[in-house]
Amino acid sequence: MSNVKENLILRKADVSEISQIWNILQDAIEQRRLDGSSQWQDGYPNETTVENDIKNGHAYVFTENEIILCYAAIMFDKEPAYEDIEGKWLTNGDYTVVHRVAVSKLAKGKGIATKLFKSIEDLALANNIQSIKVDTNFDNVPMLKILDRLNYNYCGEVFFRGAARKAFEKKLA
Repeated sequence: MSNVKENLILRKADVSEISQIWNILQDAIEQRRLDGSSQWQDGYPNETTVENDIKNGHAYVFTENEIILCYAAIMFDKEPAYEDIEGKWLTNGDYTVVHRVAVSKLAKGKGIATKLFKSIEDLALANNIQSIKVDTNFDNVPMLKILDRLNYNYCGEVFFRGAARKAFEKKLA
């Protein structure tokens, strides 16, 4: 990464990038394991998850000079798991959902995930959506720190893939 001028771009992923995205996700899965987290230690996500994200138009990459630094699934649909929350969302209208955030080893520790989320906020606003909702494991400390840093509000617990997850929302306007 250049320290002089960043040229960071959030764009939809292409099917030709599945192997690069999968490598980034595998690194993230291993990092979760090394951190002692139970998140992503059960075969999810996998390459089929990425293929489905691309097919459904939810797969996004965050690049610098065409090098993929991050992956995220970004949806402008309702997330069924979010309909039943133990707690209360800040808003009841349309929202953007962010899942499967993974940062390349090339960008680790450089604040790229924070910049990714800021770009996602811009994308949501460009789509006339004023809210972002996201969930994470209780033991995913790096993601919890990012959400705190970016002023996401803890709203309660949702159940995703059979487990309780911390749910957050940020109102953008």
